[in-house]
Amino acid sequence: MDSMLILTILIVVGALGFDFINGFHDTANAIATSVSTKALKPRHAILLAATMNFVGAMTFTGVAKTITKDIVDPYTLQNGSVVILAALISAIAWNLITWYFGIPSSSSHAIIGSIAGAAIAAAGFGALNYKGFIKIIEALLISPVLAFVVGYIVYTIIKLTFKNHNLTKTNKRFRRVQILTAALQSYTHGTNDAQKAMGIITLALIANNMQSGTDIQWWVQLACAVAMGLGTSIGGWKIIKTVGGKIMKIRPVNGVAADLTGAAIIFGATFIHLPVSTTHVISSSILGVGSAHRVKGVKWGTAQRMVITWVITLPISASLAALIYMILNLFF
Repeated sequence: MDSMLILTILIVVGALGFDFINGFHDTANAIATSVSTKALKPRHAILLAATMNFVGAMTFTGVAKTITKDIVDPYTLQNGSVVILAALISAIAWNLITWYFGIPSSSSHAIIGSIAGAAIAAAGFGALNYKGFIKIIEALLISPVLAFVVGYIVYTIIKLTFKNHNLTKTNKRFRRVQILTAALQSYTHGTNDAQKAMGIITLALIANNMQSGTDIQWWVQLACAVAMGLGTSIGGWKIIKTVGGKIMKIRPVNGVAADLTGAAIIFGATFIHLPVSTTHVISSSILGVGSAHRVKGVKWGTAQRMVITWVITLPISASLAALIYMILNLFF
């Protein structure tokens, strides 16, 4: 068995592992509000999220194509297999570290930063496809700001609409609605996040001359959808606790507003083929809703810790991937 085939197998396994970890790391965000308001029991929420993630992952491939071609050129990437493997190891390591400490960091930032860092280590800064890379970074930066603003507006509209209604009855109704919004948010999560692993595998297949075009093969899509669904079924309780309770005290009406906002922003990004951080979007949606509800009710200390993690993820993952690339390059 030649080294190229070994590297390809390692990359496929690593990408599916990344997708699996993404499932229990990021999907926790999609169901955190519904669990914290007791709209769904944890076991039922995870089953719902796993199912909807799988369905979402099988629906679109546009984001996967963006990952394949817009960070680096898959046809000219120097030592491409080692670059991709180093990026995967780096992103998985960062995901596991932040999951262990219950910090809702971004898997998207981790993998995109890691690919860029490993590519730079292999061929210098000229290895990056700057037009595509900048477009992706812009989407990652704009989406949480947009989620905050939209979350503020959506909750304000709901608050004004139901201001003369009995609060207890309103929350009871919204608790039922939240089952649907949790399903919708899990679906949109699958449409965006699962595609990142699809793009990585396709990037490796092109770099190793096992595929000529950027279309996502059916087996790649199915494998990534299954991996994310299985990962979701494991659950991410540490992050559920952070997102579902440590940002603000969430009531069903807040949860519905945050879920609708998060789903709209994520699906909008999927529709225009851009990867976004579901972690950033969902957390920012909750912050926007919390600010519209009562600014003092938001636990800004937790929000600050999350923002710091978001900011440092790209440079740390890029640096870690560059280091791992240099180590792997000694063996392959």
